[in-house]
Amino acid sequence: MEHTNQELIQFPQLNKPAPNFKARTTHGQVELGDYKGKWLILFSHPADFTPVCTTEFIAFAKHFDKFKKEGAELLGLSIDSYYSHVAWVRNIKEKFGVEIQFPIIEDLSMNVAKAYGMIHPGAADTSAVRATFIIDPEGILRAMVYYPMTNGRSIPEFLRVLRALKTSDTNSVATPEGWQPGDDVIIPPPKDMQAVEERLINEKEAVDWYFCKKQI
Repeated sequence: MEHTNQELIQFPQLNKPAPNFKARTTHGQVELGDYKGKWLILFSHPADFTPVCTTEFIAFAKHFDKFKKEGAELLGLSIDSYYSHVAWVRNIKEKFGVEIQFPIIEDLSMNVAKAYGMIHPGAADTSAVRATFIIDPEGILRAMVYYPMTNGRSIPEFLRVLRALKTSDTNSVATPEGWQPGDDVIIPPPKDMQAVEERLINEKEAVDWYFCKKQI
């Protein structure tokens, strides 16, 4: 197989350990191990002092307390300097009246961005795309989403996914499209024919043997 001169892009894998990192941030040096025992929302943005990124950071900040309530920490990243991050955070507070409470990684070396597959040459060679990673308390990557440069993310969706993951872990269930806390969850399919028949007889909300919801 022929390879181009372009550097191969590495992508992390779901349900595998998240790539380790140690980096300088606006709140001091951090590493992945600092977040053990907590959920971590790691997200990248293309550049400081850009309008779409500013709207996203404001939204993350406005949902900061909700993420904290779920036992999750926020950690931003872009391939900008510490000084640029500080100036941007101060600008957001001055111009929009919003305080950015979470740290932002300085990644001038692009080491963290490359480890997490945030650099997409088709989009830009020197900017991280809008990538979001949800890492569980054991350091396992549980969800990841990539967005194009031109379009901002919906921050409530990441809060929803976090709550859904926690619900699935606690109750050994799946969640349907658009699930919100309080909605019915989906019971895993039966493992054998006997369980199939028992489900159809005993489960009131069994539409069919493979599709059954319940309240928790």
